[in-house]
Amino acid sequence: MAHAAHAADTQPDTPQSRADALLARMSLEEKVGQLHTIDASGPDPVGRLGGEIKAGRIGAVINQVDPDTLYELQRIAVEESRLGVPLLVSRDVIHGFNTIFPLPIGQACSWSPELVRDCARAAAGEAAASGVRWTFAPMVDIARDARWGRIAESLGEDPYLASVLGAAMVVGFQGDGLSRPGTLAACVKHFAGYGACEGGRDYDATNIPDNELRNTYLPPFRAALKAGAASVMTSFSDIDGVPATGNPYLLGEILRGEWSFDGVVVSDWDAIGQLITHGLSADMAAAARAAAEAGVDMDMMSSAFIDQLPRLVHEGVVTVDRIDAMARRVLLLKATLGLLDDPYGAAHRSAAPARQATLDLARRAARESMVLLKNDAGALPLDLAGIGRLAVIGPMADQPYEQLGTWVFDGDQTRSVTPLGALRGALGEHRVAFAPGLETTRSRDRSGFAAAQAAARSSDVVLVCLGEEAILSGEAHCRADITLPGAQLALLDALKAEGKPVIAVIMAGRPLTLAAVLERVDALIYAWHPGNMAGPALVDIVSGAANPSGRLPVSFPRSVGQIPIHYNRKNTGRPPQAERILYIDEIQVGAPQTSFGMSAFHLDDGYTPQFPFGFGLSYTRFIYADLVVSAGEIARGETLDVMVTVTNSGERFGTETVQLYLRDPTASLTRPVRELKGFQKVALNAGERRTVRFTLGEGDLAFSGRERRFRAEAGRFDVWVGGDSTADLHASFTLRD
Repeated sequence: MAHAAHAADTQPDTPQSRADALLARMSLEEKVGQLHTIDASGPDPVGRLGGEIKAGRIGAVINQVDPDTLYELQRIAVEESRLGVPLLVSRDVIHGFNTIFPLPIGQACSWSPELVRDCARAAAGEAAASGVRWTFAPMVDIARDARWGRIAESLGEDPYLASVLGAAMVVGFQGDGLSRPGTLAACVKHFAGYGACEGGRDYDATNIPDNELRNTYLPPFRAALKAGAASVMTSFSDIDGVPATGNPYLLGEILRGEWSFDGVVVSDWDAIGQLITHGLSADMAAAARAAAEAGVDMDMMSSAFIDQLPRLVHEGVVTVDRIDAMARRVLLLKATLGLLDDPYGAAHRSAAPARQATLDLARRAARESMVLLKNDAGALPLDLAGIGRLAVIGPMADQPYEQLGTWVFDGDQTRSVTPLGALRGALGEHRVAFAPGLETTRSRDRSGFAAAQAAARSSDVVLVCLGEEAILSGEAHCRADITLPGAQLALLDALKAEGKPVIAVIMAGRPLTLAAVLERVDALIYAWHPGNMAGPALVDIVSGAANPSGRLPVSFPRSVGQIPIHYNRKNTGRPPQAERILYIDEIQVGAPQTSFGMSAFHLDDGYTPQFPFGFGLSYTRFIYADLVVSAGEIARGETLDVMVTVTNSGERFGTETVQLYLRDPTASLTRPVRELKGFQKVALNAGERRTVRFTLGEGDLAFSGRERRFRAEAGRFDVWVGGDSTADLHASFTLRD
């Protein structure tokens, strides 16, 4: 009988030597077994998988977190298989495990790498204590289409912000070393360009020019790998006609070649088998060969590798050396994780984070993810002590599960505190009038409107919680119409008719089109799906105990017809200009055909978003002045400072996210009109003033050019600093050769 320690009896010194020692003892079939990832959910996983594990034909399991089941599966691998190689246990730990934090796109609103890191670290601690050691996160796909369900899992539309936050998430999951208690191996996904799927439809084709691929979609992956991400997951989609899972350019030339990545590459669910469906491969053998030769190490769920690779090696189609390299990477990950010494995870169980600590973090994260989008006439904050009665209305006001959002397989909704529960706790139950109005966000049954109106009529202020249920976003949950579903807009009309101030809180997994909502409310908080502690965080914000500091990581379209919309667009030869816009209602009937405005805009929706990237209101005001660059000209290798004075001119403490944008106006490739190149969160007391300093170097000016070289081109650069991507404080400088 084998044992985990027996997997390396000689006790070599390093994970690499231990992996090599194991590999040297393996048969071809055992090597290929390490490349096979299988779903362990469903009935009787031990009976179904035990024989295959004992035979060394399974290297990793997914979707099983029951401790007793995992123990028995691992025991079979360690004590009954010939070499005793432990299983790698994997799970989608996306924004929490038992304690659920805001959606990744919500966390991105914090613009805080420290917060994102801390949430990932807490999630890793909970998951590792349950036996999980590998997570399929972070997702760093650039997302510019709000129809796409997986925008909820993204970090937004900007390569720089996604790079900073994605790297922070990797550090959070992996800690100071993968063998340390409470860590998970991160898997950065989906390599690459998945967020560019046509029509915002999951799994659809992508058409990405190499310029866009390298300058927009790849930088967050590069940053995550530089932060130490242990693995990469391939995209379902294709790039220039070649599906990512069988794409030698992506996986071989760029990932393995240019970037020298030697960690594990895993396919997405059945993505190798889907090479046949794509039309790249004629059969499963051809699909297995294409994926292996492109650079995939592990096959998730298609069984292509386990069924086909041994025969392909025997036939001389795939080399043993290639199988060895693939298996060695998997074994090295297991050794680095400490699985050879602690396959049952005793060290991780004892390192589980304290429940209250994770809930406190979840409250802070939810608070910092909420974005104040409208606040007319100081409708917020509310003086809770002075309110006689508050009406709490809406289908999302008391939904402990729905507020968690997508990707919460292991989320504990008993830990949830809803907005209704928290407001009752703050005000007392007798001062809160509750009526949902609608049973669900999708309901069109208006029979609950009368009770909702009565609650509003008897109250001083109406707080209405609207949005989408969790199931309406996430993988394979894309929407063509991104307005509020069901009869929610009609509910708003009914409430507004009562003549009371209306505060709207929207919980959703994507940006929604909000023009009609904004017309009907006095204030609007975009809360995304905030996780377990949605209620207490919301009370913090609406009461003024916390000043809203969330800033949008993605542009909000005015209508679905504007999509894709993002701030870092190209200028075009005929850029839009406000003074040249002629809207559809302004066109004279019978007017002769002419090219109105001669620029890139929509007749019925202009060219600006409803809310720009980086936008977010506060209960105080921040004034920017005195933008200065330390040098008008720099040489290669030199740096310059950009300084701006920020003043809190209001009457409350607040936190401002100071954002720096750059433009290279003349280059060998057309460049975006603006690119985020730095940001700092600055906390200021009322009346306080501070000089904020950014340092720019040649690397900040660089991009991948026509010859695929990452370098800065000499010439003039424009710089703006302000509170969002429409910042108007401007300066310029020159880079000389």
